[in-house]
Amino acid sequence: MKPEEVARYLKDHPEFFEHYADMLAEIYIPHPHGGRAVSISERQILTLRERGKQLEGKLREVIQFGEENDAISEKVHRISLALLAATDIRAVLSAVYLNFREDFAVPHVALRVWRANGHAGLPEFGAVSDASREFAASLVHPYCSGHAMVDTAGLFGEAGPHLRSFSYVPLRDRETFGLLALASEDPQRFYPEMGTLYLKRLGDLIAAAVARHLGQS
Repeated sequence: MKPEEVARYLKDHPEFFEHYADMLAEIYIPHPHGGRAVSISERQILTLRERGKQLEGKLREVIQFGEENDAISEKVHRISLALLAATDIRAVLSAVYLNFREDFAVPHVALRVWRANGHAGLPEFGAVSDASREFAASLVHPYCSGHAMVDTAGLFGEAGPHLRSFSYVPLRDRETFGLLALASEDPQRFYPEMGTLYLKRLGDLIAAAVARHLGQS
């Protein structure tokens, strides 16, 4: 019989182990990590211990991810409160820069809005190239990259040439009206495979706060 057939038979006939319990007790098999031979029951205990260790490892990962998500949620909560408390567009911008720098440890933040409506004096409402606008409008989700997209490196001034990772979050209500660009000298700070759920939520919050104050003097 082939090993697969033996395994199938034992799986389909569990009563075998009851009928031949004495014989099974006399069978010894190699220890999984070498050395002495062990009984089938001892081998099963070792297998269960290994599975227990694997489950403990997975549980630790789940707990770690949960703690990290809780920490991020708390940071999102704080910036949400700051944006809600903002009474004008300048307060909104200050909340964005402060929270990204202090809470999220993002050293370089650039925000551009091309729906000026009375705020042309602020650098955030300065001229934006068609390429940047088209790029922002094309984004369905936040986009992370190891290099600056289109001409966005210029948004970060003198720091632009030294930046090694970027994240782009479109700002939109009915249509795209702005772009939030984040950057870092650390090439691993933002990368294409990273999750962007919280970046999207932050973009939604900031877009709503900015849109609420557009048109105010």
